[in-house]
Amino acid sequence: MDTSLLVWIILAPLLGAALNGGLYFYNIKKKPIPEIVFSLIGTGTPLIAFLITLSLFCTMYDTGVSYKQELFTWVNIGDLNISMAFLGDKLAIFMSMFVTFIGWLIHIYAIGYMTKDEGFGKFFAYFNLFLASMLILVLADNPVILFIGWEGVGLCSYLLIAFYYSESENVIAGNKAFIANRVGDFGFILGIVTLFFALGQVDLSFGSLQANIANASPELLALSGFLLFVGAMGKSAQIPLYVWLPDAMAGPTPISALIHAATMVTAGVYMVARFHFLYSGIEEIGTFIAYIGAFSALLAAVIATRQQDIKKILAYSTMSQLGYMFIAVGLGFYSSGLFHVLTHAFFKAMLFMGAGGMIIALHHEQNIFKMAQHRVNLPIIGITFLIGVIAISGIPPFSGFFSKDAILAAAFQEGQYLIWAIGMFTAFLTAFYMFRMYFILFVAPNNHAKPYVRTSPTITIPLLILAVGAVGAGFLNLPTVLGGEHMVDTWLAQTNSIELHMSHATEYILMIVSVLVAAAGIFVAYKKYANFDINKPESEEGIIANKFYIDELYDFVFVKSSQKLATFIDKTIDMKIIDGFIMGACNQFVEFGKKVATLQNANVRFYAAFMLVGMSCVFIYLYISLGL
Repeated sequence: MDTSLLVWIILAPLLGAALNGGLYFYNIKKKPIPEIVFSLIGTGTPLIAFLITLSLFCTMYDTGVSYKQELFTWVNIGDLNISMAFLGDKLAIFMSMFVTFIGWLIHIYAIGYMTKDEGFGKFFAYFNLFLASMLILVLADNPVILFIGWEGVGLCSYLLIAFYYSESENVIAGNKAFIANRVGDFGFILGIVTLFFALGQVDLSFGSLQANIANASPELLALSGFLLFVGAMGKSAQIPLYVWLPDAMAGPTPISALIHAATMVTAGVYMVARFHFLYSGIEEIGTFIAYIGAFSALLAAVIATRQQDIKKILAYSTMSQLGYMFIAVGLGFYSSGLFHVLTHAFFKAMLFMGAGGMIIALHHEQNIFKMAQHRVNLPIIGITFLIGVIAISGIPPFSGFFSKDAILAAAFQEGQYLIWAIGMFTAFLTAFYMFRMYFILFVAPNNHAKPYVRTSPTITIPLLILAVGAVGAGFLNLPTVLGGEHMVDTWLAQTNSIELHMSHATEYILMIVSVLVAAAGIFVAYKKYANFDINKPESEEGIIANKFYIDELYDFVFVKSSQKLATFIDKTIDMKIIDGFIMGACNQFVEFGKKVATLQNANVRFYAAFMLVGMSCVFIYLYISLGL
C-alpha cells in the first residue's frame, strides 16, 4: 500500500472545507448554488477519508505494517527539528476508522437537519474543517503537529458553537468554550516545551520520544505529564475546565453530535494514550488522572439528574463518560479507555442525532417536559433513542456494558476501590438520569393526540446504522470470560496497556454487580417518571439544578475579578498614573516651549543682548578652563 495515501485522509475533508467555503462566498456574492452541491462535497470528502482509512486498515490487518509519511522539514533551528509528518500506526488507524465513519454519518444527518438554512454552505465548510483538524491531531507524528490539530478543533468548535452569531447567548457560549480551552492549551504548550528540554534531543517524533524517555529527569517528566493533562482537562471537559461543554449546546445539533462522538472531546483521551510511554512511568500522575476522571464522572452525573434541557443532559453524560475513559487511561488500561471511546461514539452520536430529530419535529423545543407535552409519533427515533439509552446505561449485551465494565474491573483489579465505588455509583446515576429522560419523553402519560411526523431519510438512515454499532460494537472486545478474544486490546498492544488478570469468578461477580446497579437506576427512574405528570415539571431551583453554582463561582472569581482589575488598571494606573505623569510632563514641556517661543519677537536689540550674554558666558568658561 502506498504510504502517500495517509495524508489524503486529512486532505480529503480539508479540500472539502476549501471548496464549500469558496462556493459559499460565490453563493452570497454572485449566483445561488443548490444545497445538493454543498451536500455532495460535504459528505463525499469524509467518505473518501473513511475509504482510504479502511484500505490502510485492511492492509495493516493482513501485514502488520505501520505507515509514516514525511512531507517536508518544517523547522530546523539548532537543537529543534520538526517535520511535517504523519503516522499511521495501529493506534492512529484505530481512531481514524471511527472518526471518519461516524463523522461521515453525522455529515449525512446534517443535510436533513440544516436544510433551507441560509448558512448551509458555510456550515459544511466548518464541518469538513472540523473533521480535518481532528484527523491532523490523530495522525500527527509529533506533538507539535498534534497541537496544530488540537488548536484546529478548538477553532472549529468556536465557529460552530457560535454559528448563529446574531443571538448573543450563542456568541457567549462560543467565547466560553474558546477561553476555557485556551487555559488548557497553555498547559499543553508548556508540557511540550518541558518535554523537549527534559529529553534534550533534536527529534520530536513520538517514536524518538518513546525511545529516549528513560534518559530524562523523572521530575521534568512528571511536570510535563501534568501540564499535558491540563490541556486534556480543557479539551475533554474535566474538572475544573469542564464548564464550557454544557453551553456548547448553543450550536446546531449536528455540531453537538460531532463534538461529543467523533472529534473534540475525545482528543484528550487520545492524547494521554498517545503519550502512554510517558504516563506509564509516572504512577502518581496516572492516579491523579484517574481520580480527576472519577470525580468528573460523578459530578456530571449528579448535575444531569436535575437538568431539563435535552442537549445539556446529553452533554453532562458525555463529561461523565469521559471521566470513565480517564479512569482507564490514568490507571494504565489504555486499550480499555479507547474501547470506551469507540462504543461511546456510536451511542452518543445516535442520542444527539435522535434528540435533534425530536427538536426539529417540535419546532426547536429542548425542554424535556415541554417536549413531552407536545409529543409526536417518531417511531424510528424512539426505538434508536431507547437503544442508545440502554447502551449508555451499561445493560448487556449492548456495547456500553462491555466497555464500561472493563474500566470498572480495571479499577477493582488495581486496588483503587474508591474509584471503583465512585464509578459504580455513577453507573447507577447514569441509568437513572438517562431513563428519566426517556420515560419523560416517550412514556409518561400524555392525553393529547400524537400526530405522526415524517422524518427525513438523511436523519433516520444514519440513526439505524449507528444503532447497529451501539448494540454490537461491544463484541469487538469481548472478554475471555465470555468467550471473546479481546480484539481491541490485541490491536492496541503497542500502547503497553495493562491487562485484566483476575479470576473468572471475580469477573462474573463484578459484572453481576454492575448490571444490578444499572438495573436499580432504571427501576428508580421508572417508579418516579414512568407515570410522571408532565404538566407539572420539576423545579429548576436548588443547588443541583443550578449546577452547584460553579458557573457563578467562576464568574465571580475569574470574570468579575478580571473586569475589576482591568478597570483599576485602566482608570487608575493608566489614566491617573501613567497618563497623568506622561501627559503632565508633556503639557509642561509644551508650556515651556511656548515661553521659549516668545523670545523670538523680531527685536534686534533683544537678540543682540542675548548674543552678548551668550558670548560672555563662553569667554568666562574659556578663561576658567584655560586657567588664565
